[in-house]
Amino acid sequence: MRAVVGHTFGGIEALALETIDTPQLAVGNVRIAVRAAGVSFANLLVAQGKHQNRPLLPFTPGTEIAGEVAEIAPGTTTSLKVGDRVCAGLSSGGFAEEAVVDAQNVFRIPDGMPFEEATHFPTIYATTYAALTWRGMLARGETLLVHGAAGASGLAAVEIGAALGARVIATAGGPEKAAAAKARGAAHCIDYRSQDVREAVLEITGGRGTDVVFDPVGGDMFDVSLRCVAPLARLLIIGFASGRIPQIPANILLVKNLSAIGLYWGFYMAWGKSQADAPTRARVRTVFDDLFKLYEDGHLRPVVDAAMPISQFAEALRRVEDRKVIGKIVLRPGE
Repeated sequence: MRAVVGHTFGGIEALALETIDTPQLAVGNVRIAVRAAGVSFANLLVAQGKHQNRPLLPFTPGTEIAGEVAEIAPGTTTSLKVGDRVCAGLSSGGFAEEAVVDAQNVFRIPDGMPFEEATHFPTIYATTYAALTWRGMLARGETLLVHGAAGASGLAAVEIGAALGARVIATAGGPEKAAAAKARGAAHCIDYRSQDVREAVLEITGGRGTDVVFDPVGGDMFDVSLRCVAPLARLLIIGFASGRIPQIPANILLVKNLSAIGLYWGFYMAWGKSQADAPTRARVRTVFDDLFKLYEDGHLRPVVDAAMPISQFAEALRRVEDRKVIGKIVLRPGE
């Protein structure tokens, strides 16, 4: 089969499209014929050897796929059937024509959902929903500040936050990206290139600040968030797309009664060394039930910036690296 392979960690230039053996099945696994694979900032970190989930060499990037069940390992306990249309989350291996995945991390998708849109669900929408509900306890009527609001994670937070009844304030760089967030449910959009984010948030909230922050960016934007949150606010740490991991002054957490809360979805999917227990793994399935219901009710409209053949994986990754993407770029391994 064809797959993107890295024999060393060295970024995009160290990856190549190769023909390799199909992965072997073990008990508990499902083989998926991959029709679409999502491209993300995390893929760049993996290629550089900087991600917390560091694969063994050689490796194939890709953590979010959609396609059809091609084979189920004998002895696997699952309700899945060959031919089912599914999405799946995996620690690596998605940029390939076939992928072997833990059956517990494979989810049937609605009949009308395109494979390209389905790639948003295994990590992006799932991370966001769990962060806002499980960890952030976002309540109807609260104010949610979303950074990086034109990226896949940010747009997901805007949509889910609005669906949960929050007033969403989005930050993005440039009018086009701000408009994308507004179209997905943001009540207010702040262009951080031309506006002071802190002043804008405080003006919008009447000086009170925001109740919850969804932050996949880190760096300077996290520092700004600390200065425009309400007492008892929850800051959800999702990632560090800016490249800088912020340091949090504990005195600010103390005097404003703040909570800084991390969420790594790989824990819930039992990737790498994660050891999520059976009740936690079962809880994950409820997330997808809720998300697919929101999709079918029209609350979630995944934005596919472009769908590209797998041979153009390097261009897709560079567009993500250069922050030229609104929503998500998707690779089609069959092309």
